[in-house]
Amino acid sequence: MRIHCKVVVIAVCFGVFLLLYFLGGNAADDPLLKEVGEEKNGNSSPSPPELGRDVAPKFARKSSARAAVRAEEPLKRRKEGKAITRGDGVNAKSKPRSNVARPVTKRTQAEEVMHLAVVACGNRLDETLTMVKSALLFSLKRIKFHIFAEDPLAPQFAERLDQWPRSVSAKFQYSIYPITFSVGDADEWKKLFKPCAAQRLFLPVILKDVDSLLYVDTDVLFLRPMDDIWSLLKSFNSTQLAAMAPEHEVPKIGWYSRFARHPFYGVTGVNSGVMLMNLTRIRSTRFKNSMIPSGLLWEDLLHPLYQKYKNHITWGDQDLLNIIFHDNPECLFIFPCQWNYRPDHCMYGSNCKEAEEEGVSILHGNRGVYHDDKQPAFKVVYDAIRDFPFEDNMSQSLFYPIQTKFLDTVNTLCGRIPQVFLKQIEKTMRKVFEQKVIRHVRPHQ
Repeated sequence: MRIHCKVVVIAVCFGVFLLLYFLGGNAADDPLLKEVGEEKNGNSSPSPPELGRDVAPKFARKSSARAAVRAEEPLKRRKEGKAITRGDGVNAKSKPRSNVARPVTKRTQAEEVMHLAVVACGNRLDETLTMVKSALLFSLKRIKFHIFAEDPLAPQFAERLDQWPRSVSAKFQYSIYPITFSVGDADEWKKLFKPCAAQRLFLPVILKDVDSLLYVDTDVLFLRPMDDIWSLLKSFNSTQLAAMAPEHEVPKIGWYSRFARHPFYGVTGVNSGVMLMNLTRIRSTRFKNSMIPSGLLWEDLLHPLYQKYKNHITWGDQDLLNIIFHDNPECLFIFPCQWNYRPDHCMYGSNCKEAEEEGVSILHGNRGVYHDDKQPAFKVVYDAIRDFPFEDNMSQSLFYPIQTKFLDTVNTLCGRIPQVFLKQIEKTMRKVFEQKVIRHVRPHQ
């Protein structure tokens, strides 16, 4: 019996020895191990495991070098006519730079990014940042901001945006561009109507890698997700390439219908403070005009059109857009006034039916109403969003203060219809609550 056991043990040990020998022999022929062995001898490039070990020290060296030039970089880039970029986005003039290394996954590859452009000059820093903040508070998809700013404002934008909490910065990317005009006299364009406002005309030319874009003025506030107006791109027919709201709802008191000395779109003209664009279509379309029978591409049309009408226009680039779409009405999609709600819609009596029914979606505080007491209803909303701390409870620190302060405006022209201002905010708050709380609780339950 003992002899039998010894034979079994010897056989098992011999079998294990053969197995190890067999595996060791095959491993020597493994291509991956050969690459590692050759790399140590300097015969090949790093294999995937070796790359994994090198990432941390290389990233550390690059980070320290980047920190040394960070203070000088924005000014240098702008002198070269390039954009200052943060995040994962791609822009026409510079390669993207990210502060955080993010793994590439199927989800991020398929994720749609919305593009929003704004032009800021003079003292519009805080107003622009409040607009950006409003877009981030309510929107669901990631947003890429294209900020066109004068040189003194560019580093201030970068500094302020980079100070926002990480939970917020994960929702957006941004690029900051210098003010540039590709045709005509730059000084003349810059002084057209308001400082730098004409820059919006050149967005299709500058942002060549962007397919679609929402442009807004600095004095715009989102009261519902940007996703909702972005989805209107899917409503365009085959000829439509831009969308705007009417300048006025009542022709008898509209500016264009009473005073314009040039062609304009439709009965009351359009307002360009909120403009949704398919840039790819704009770049490829030949626009009908009163100068060249064969039509002109967008970039070729702007300067001759301005030269023809410059003594007849009052509202600068908006007038030029009205002339273009007067000649090409099939190219324009009209969205209702709730997407560009201005003091004109309430200071002469409530005349935006869509806002009365659904509430204001985008608030446009033109006429400087965020900064004076002429229309306190607009100022209440602006102040509340500007002062709201990002990580506070939105219902307690945003909606209720607006609701409470509106009581002081009920005797004013626009304050007497508080439901118009509050309806969409309340609906959006509920939607945000469902997104952040209810859907996260259900899996645990």
